[in-house]
Amino acid sequence: MNERIFLAKTDDEIQDCYAVMAELRPHVQANEFLVRVRRQSENAGYQLAYLTNRGVKAVAGFRISEWLAAGKYLCVEDLVAKSGERSKGYGGILFDWLVEHARENSCEQIHLVSRVSRFGAHRFYLQKRMNIEAHYFSLDLREQTKAVSEIFKRNRSS
Repeated sequence: MNERIFLAKTDDEIQDCYAVMAELRPHVQANEFLVRVRRQSENAGYQLAYLTNRGVKAVAGFRISEWLAAGKYLCVEDLVAKSGERSKGYGGILFDWLVEHARENSCEQIHLVSRVSRFGAHRFYLQKRMNIEAHYFSLDLREQTKAVSEIFKRNRSS
């Protein structure tokens, strides 16, 4: 196999990752992808790694950070293999690269958040010897803001 893994640094390299990333993040439009990746990179150290073998086959979005609770860690935010190319080992190779990259950067752990409904992904992560260690909670402030706005509108019209 002729797989190679790179960090996407140039605008063209980042854009080349879009088609595969859009399979996992379809809400991100092509015309905003580069801007969002650049902004997240500047603000929080987000990086894109991609596996290529005659085209991009898998993409990972990640950042290295540190928590009081966990020390230094690599957080995998996005990990996706191209449809039609899954079960060929590309995701596993890229995951293993992320583990090695974390070690090279003195990380103590790898963290990854996965939607509850992504059972195939969960099997993959468990096969990679990841542990389920926590519940992840979120609060959608966009919905909360809409609800509060509606309450204010009703109170003003009363």
